[in-house]
Amino acid sequence: MRQFLTFPCAGVDLAATLDEAAGATGLLIVGGGTEIRSGAHGGMAQLAATVAAAGWPVLRYDRRGVGDSGGEDPGFADSAADIAAAAGALRRRLPPGGKVIGFGLCDGATALALHHQEAGLDALLLANPWVVEPVGDLPPPAAVRAHYAARLTDWNFWKRLLTGGVDFRKAARGVASLGATADDSLSTRVAASLIAGDRPLAILLASGDGTAIAFDTAWRDTAFAPLHERTEIVRLDTPSHTFAAADAPMLAAFVMAGLERFGS
Repeated sequence: MRQFLTFPCAGVDLAATLDEAAGATGLLIVGGGTEIRSGAHGGMAQLAATVAAAGWPVLRYDRRGVGDSGGEDPGFADSAADIAAAAGALRRRLPPGGKVIGFGLCDGATALALHHQEAGLDALLLANPWVVEPVGDLPPPAAVRAHYAARLTDWNFWKRLLTGGVDFRKAARGVASLGATADDSLSTRVAASLIAGDRPLAILLASGDGTAIAFDTAWRDTAFAPLHERTEIVRLDTPSHTFAAADAPMLAAFVMAGLERFGS
């Protein structure tokens, strides 16, 4: 059964949707960007229904200033109070001793990585975490490198290049960005917070998504090294940032596997 509720956060009310189930472990979904709690094309609502049907209650919410919630949007980096309030609202609906596991996509995953300790979450499931800011209006350099590496081995790209079908100005800007150094402060903060929190962690990456490619590159840095042995990384062969359409069952399978593994 799906119900709508509100709960307080920093003097305003946050709007939320609870998909009820009998399980003692609940899933807290943190949306990316300024997406409302239903997610892109209803993807998070669909995920919540699937997970709840399998026995785990699921709470989705709009952070302050987004969707049906009051107040001003603090942005993902300053949403600790929102995540903590939502986690508390879900925990109050679980049996004593129940666990709350956080799932987030893109900068929702980043927000969970940064603020899971304040919220008292028991484990984290992160999808395509946003950890590297782009250079100008271009994607992160790692994503640009992957894009052009694939293009150089594609005959159709060379055919379009020779027949004028390639935007030379855009291509030149992309090539110029290859030597740029992205700001790694966010990546460093995420790594430090995950290490300090010491929570069970699993990460899902879309192999063809620029945000995931940038994370995969950052993951190899020494800042993340202490997490390597205890973290499961699942890579899905898709360009879909939100795991839409045909990829939705794989996203649900990843989340439910994490709930089964970390919620017992």
